Amino acid sequence: MQEQENPVENTNPVEAIVADVEIMADVLEVSKDTLAQLEAKVLELQDAFMRAKAEGENIRRRAQEDISKAHKFAIESFAEAMVPVKDSLEMALKVETPSLESIKEGVEMTLKQLISAFEKNRLIEINPTQGEKLDPSKHQAVSMVPAEQDANTVVVVLQKGYTIADRLLRPALVTVAQAK
Repeated sequence: MQEQENPVENTNPVEAIVADVEIMADVLEVSKDTLAQLEAKVLELQDAFMRAKAEGENIRRRAQEDISKAHKFAIESFAEAMVPVKDSLEMALKVETPSLESIKEGVEMTLKQLISAFEKNRLIEINPTQGEKLDPSKHQAVSMVPAEQDANTVVVVLQKGYTIADRLLRPALVTVAQAK
């Protein structure tokens, strides 16, 4: 049998070291390229992060400004609707010698303006009818009285209530029927 030559045995030790150094240089060169690519990616991600953070801060700041403006001007449309009511009342006070009829007519017109302002701004009146079941979410019973109707039903409305945009502003004050 012929013996195979071992390539390492036939290689000059200096040549082997040079080959190893060349391999290490190639690996090192690949590592430098990879490192440069990773550094570029880190810078890109850092820039994207800073931009996203700045955008988030801008959105938060704009939202706070919008909320502030909404609080500041929330009553603006209601105020616009109330100005004609005030004008009508002032005009009524300027009349030198008002008659009972003109005062009544002026009050009725002013009340219509006020009702219109309420409707326009979703301020809804709660005025339960006699015999209507007591609704604790809209009515406040101030007393119970004997009556010829079912227990816990409205007998008399003492004061109307109001809701604004489906939220209770003031409950209607009512007296209710006692249990028999």
